[in-house]
Amino acid sequence: MRIALFQPDIAGNVGTLLRLGACLGVAVDLIEPMGFPWSGRALARAGMDYAGMVEVRRHADWQAFLVTSRGRIVLATTAGAVPLPHATFEPDDILLLGSESAGVPPPVHDRADLRVRVPMRAGLRSLNVAVTGAILLGEALRQTAGWPRT
Repeated sequence: MRIALFQPDIAGNVGTLLRLGACLGVAVDLIEPMGFPWSGRALARAGMDYAGMVEVRRHADWQAFLVTSRGRIVLATTAGAVPLPHATFEPDDILLLGSESAGVPPPVHDRADLRVRVPMRAGLRSLNVAVTGAILLGEALRQTAGWPRT
């Protein structure tokens, strides 16, 4: 199981997801370009000392990511997707999260093997990307018995 972030805009969200990955033993892929410098203080502050405890792969772009990716790409999206309670996850899934400002472009959306949406109350646009990632990862780990042993 991996988390992949497509062209993330906000360092704090990346830091939060790096911390999540570190705590749950899940690697993180960063698909560039990013909307902030990798060494930015905001990223360090959000990821704190956890950032060094997670496997991070940086990819120059979408194509570079696809060359090295193994497993199904499961896209978190608000458009045309399976509701999370009906989604089935596999241990080698890559949970793909779009950028905070634009999501993912149509070719990326179309490439996903599974598109999943977190059900929400009507009239609300979307959850924070880090919150969405945590919800999807929690359900995926539950289904695949992937929670870390304590």
